[in-house]
Amino acid sequence: MIAVTTPTGRIGSHLVPRLLELGSDVRVIVRDAARLDGAVRDQAEVVEGSHADPVVLDKALAGVDALFWLVPPNPAAPSAEQHYVTFARAAAAAIQRNGVSHVVAVSSAGHGWPHSAGVLSAAFAMDAELAASGAAYRALSLPFYMENLLGQLDAIRERGTFSLTCDADQPLPMIATRDIAEQAAGLLTDLTWGGQENLAVFGPDHLTPDGAAQVLSEELGQPVAYRRVTMDEFAAVLRARGAHDQAVKDTVEMFAAQDSGIYEADWRTATISPTDFRTWCREVFRPAVERAARAEPA
Repeated sequence: MIAVTTPTGRIGSHLVPRLLELGSDVRVIVRDAARLDGAVRDQAEVVEGSHADPVVLDKALAGVDALFWLVPPNPAAPSAEQHYVTFARAAAAAIQRNGVSHVVAVSSAGHGWPHSAGVLSAAFAMDAELAASGAAYRALSLPFYMENLLGQLDAIRERGTFSLTCDADQPLPMIATRDIAEQAAGLLTDLTWGGQENLAVFGPDHLTPDGAAQVLSEELGQPVAYRRVTMDEFAAVLRARGAHDQAVKDTVEMFAAQDSGIYEADWRTATISPTDFRTWCREVFRPAVERAARAEPA
């Protein structure tokens, strides 16, 4: 039996169908079962509730061999580290109580970075808590998600721009969430591995933001340009959206670490996933743009 947290998220929504396709017995932990795809509800066991709740975790992990773990974001949390560690400590205790032998978690590349990295440092703290459970552990250590650009779909469609904080000519490592799910599925269904390891997984490209803009332009058939924003501008946007000071600090530190090369050491040794940025644009981003266009009032 494999337990999966966040089954309706960007990674979980790929992972659960893949595990079912492989013939695995799957149990999902979800706050609202109504959000699950009907096929998943029909084929997987469902435990409703938060996976920070020990009662929910004990129900979900009884008889489980492997656990897929992802901490959901919570911008309202007092701090990213407190949020991640609270979830992870509940998980580690439940893993021990229920004898779960293998855990695969979504983390960040850049372990060993000597400076505070905000949300990324919180993920590293999570890894330490989960490793302390004694289970065989793989921290999927990941760079920037291609799917993050879906949050800028309207700006790309309407203004032909997207914005990040990094240099236009600085290569940005990326990965597609479906490739993360595939890597996780392989680990969860073949439990011959042991020990504890940070497993870096990166996409095959070495694109800069300007290079990504060129690919977007070609795939969408419209000009797309990259616009760099300063950290002060980015922080101001977060505050305008209602983010509290610690959330702003955690997020700004994360992007500052990315801009300063936190992923570089892992990039040199990472497992390379199959989906390149052009393929992702063609198969994920462009269809999302087309759906948005169809949904506009006539």
